[in-house]
Amino acid sequence: MKVLVAGATGGLGRSLVPKLIAAGHEVTGMIRSESGAAGLRAQGAGVVIADGLDAAAVKAAVVSARPEVVIHQMTALKGGINFKKFDQSFALTNRLRTEGTDNLLAASHAAGVRRIVVASYAGWNLQRGGSTTKTEADPLDPNPAPGTRQSMDALRRLEATVTGDKEIEGVVLRYASFYGPGGTIGKGGETIELIQKGKLPLVGDGSGIWSFIHYDDAADATVRAVTTGAPGIYQIADDDPAAAAVWVPELARILGAKAPRKIPAWLAKLAIGQVGVDFFTKIRGADNSLAKDTFSWQPRYASWRQGFRHGL
Repeated sequence: MKVLVAGATGGLGRSLVPKLIAAGHEVTGMIRSESGAAGLRAQGAGVVIADGLDAAAVKAAVVSARPEVVIHQMTALKGGINFKKFDQSFALTNRLRTEGTDNLLAASHAAGVRRIVVASYAGWNLQRGGSTTKTEADPLDPNPAPGTRQSMDALRRLEATVTGDKEIEGVVLRYASFYGPGGTIGKGGETIELIQKGKLPLVGDGSGIWSFIHYDDAADATVRAVTTGAPGIYQIADDDPAAAAVWVPELARILGAKAPRKIPAWLAKLAIGQVGVDFFTKIRGADNSLAKDTFSWQPRYASWRQGFRHGL
């Protein structure tokens, strides 16, 4: 099958492209510049150049590739996340999730694409309170923290736009927090360095629930979503959601670092704002049952405990 991956050299794209090729698909990577083209071609993929926010360029790229399936993995988070300026940190990614999605859908209609698989997120945006994990049937957080509302609106619009298309099969994959090579939780990544230097404290009671997924496991699920499953929303996470009070000290142990110090929420709020405090104390994890059943998929790293030890 002919598959176009928009954002083919990003964190997930680096795992996804070779897995698609190994599965027998003819892959074209859509990237912003020639800088990543040689690597894609070496893997056996074709290359088209287009900025996701340039509608004309996206249309030309997609029409030239004539894919049957388009995979949208475009983000712009290389600068890291400032919790006190959360929406500003996601400003360009939010545009890629809204304008970029519109551009890809319009181009897909012009090229006769039958299916689009789009990246969303499962973590801070899930409804807080109640059960420790949320399913796809649960609403996204109806009262997002100030400073995250633009990012929440972008995710809502992305999911509604893709699943509401009447002509193209729309599949939304809500990925949990990524880890693995090249990621912030990966060798040389920002989170790893903070823990090794003792600069990532445990905030409040650490009761915020996190779900994780290794890049390779997320890529495996995405390959299956190319040909399997009804249109809709699916959460891609491992089997072991964990409170910050559990995973942060465990990662420190795995890295041979000192146990994180504990600081009260009120003090942390001064440094990382309410959004940052919520990440440690209020967010909820993602139930992965629907994706496992639909795609006949099981993450290789069923728990982040194994993945952090062997997959960074």
